[in-house]
Amino acid sequence: MSSLLSKIARIGIITEPVKTPDDAELQQLGITLKNRIDRRFNGSLAIRQVDAGSCNGCELEIHALNNAFYDIERYGIHFVASPRHADILLVTGPVSRHMQAALLATYEATPDPKWVIAFGGCAADGGEFGESYASCGAVSNVIPVDAVIGGCPPRPVDVVKGLLAFIDR
Repeated sequence: MSSLLSKIARIGIITEPVKTPDDAELQQLGITLKNRIDRRFNGSLAIRQVDAGSCNGCELEIHALNNAFYDIERYGIHFVASPRHADILLVTGPVSRHMQAALLATYEATPDPKWVIAFGGCAADGGEFGESYASCGAVSNVIPVDAVIGGCPPRPVDVVKGLLAFIDR
């Protein structure tokens, strides 16, 4: 143990310094998005994310939206744990037959007015899974979809662009 501590004292800190976010495009889009959310949603947009059978690639990008680099909450967007508190359902993955009833129940539990965004290629058109005995395919085959954010998976900046396009429509 003492040899390990002496090695740490001898070498010092070897981690890289933290870089501050310097994405001008994201910053400008975020400011525009914040202004639109302030006007249309009184400053706060609540999103309930629903995994209907995805590979989790889209979920990783959604989690990135909440990290310190993207910090989407600074624009007035937050993710909620209950569909009863949501303005938007953000659905990922092709809808598996096992998740069909759960997705319908989530949709019904979301108060009006409600919007649904199909997030990623699989949610948009079923992806490589398509429709089969195990998959309903696209989200629009189960519930009405108001917007699509394409990609496999969509990058966080594409999510901000997609939300901005949705709000502006």
